[in-house]
Amino acid sequence: MLPFLSAAGIDTRILFEPAEPTETPDLTGVAERAIEAKCDVVVLQKIRGPGAEALAHKLAAAGVGTVYCVCDLVDASMARATDATTVVTEYLKSLYPTQLQSRIHVVHDGIERPVMEKKEWGNNTGTWLNPLKAVLVTSATLDHLPFIDQPPRWLKVGIVGRYARGLRRWQETRWTLAMQTRDERFDYLRFLANRRIECLPWDQEGVYKEMLQADLAVIPIDQPAAALDSTASPPWKVKSENRLTMKMSIGLPVIATPIPSYEPVIEHGVNGFFARSTHDWKACLTALRDPERRREMGVAARASVTRKYSMKEQATKLIRVLSEV
Repeated sequence: MLPFLSAAGIDTRILFEPAEPTETPDLTGVAERAIEAKCDVVVLQKIRGPGAEALAHKLAAAGVGTVYCVCDLVDASMARATDATTVVTEYLKSLYPTQLQSRIHVVHDGIERPVMEKKEWGNNTGTWLNPLKAVLVTSATLDHLPFIDQPPRWLKVGIVGRYARGLRRWQETRWTLAMQTRDERFDYLRFLANRRIECLPWDQEGVYKEMLQADLAVIPIDQPAAALDSTASPPWKVKSENRLTMKMSIGLPVIATPIPSYEPVIEHGVNGFFARSTHDWKACLTALRDPERRREMGVAARASVTRKYSMKEQATKLIRVLSEV
């Protein structure tokens, strides 16, 4: 966002960042630093807790505005302590109390590399010897493929996730097996042994290489029955649309589990597919064996997200919030 803010005449500086990743850091001295720097607004990016709330109150007393930026949780206390809160989806905004709604603003995750674009979808329909390739990008370390389970013989799935490399990967596998029941262990070993599933460590360049080489993308998400009936919001329900729009902006046809952040983005059958059951997943995967269908859906996917979810568009929204504060 910083280049866009600078272009809009907003002088930006990093006042504080913790040595180790934490959402509740020691913020001693930050208020004094902000006041000395004559800041008009301080953005509290994904930090929370008593220290962050105390910082917001101290800044308010000195006439400095505050904006709380958060992506995957609801924190009404932080929203009350600050002048404005930005969240990444309309669904997350809806979870805040009614009296706070005027302070909550939606600024989506912007597409980071819009120049990355798929140019060729090929003529392959998928066979045992020449399978199609699906890519799944996740922030987790998946030990199974929800809904898909065992990919069909004509499909290979590359999971780009939080997997370790080399010896550490082997150690992680041993630890996972040690913590599982006998049935879970059997399913996990079956997952690891499947030659049509490849677990790949995430890195900033490799993830784009995998997406550009893929024929299609999948985002299957576990939705436990207990969570579906609960009034609380489980982790899958508050996910942002970032993983989805990233794949769509490249020009990949995507099959996804419908969750609140994805529902406004995908027009089923036009710029992507929603799959709710194992039967749906099989049908959608089969439909994308058609090269022309993959191309049409990939082109439509990119066209539908590149402007709306661009960094420039989101910067415009953030600048509006900063200006109001």
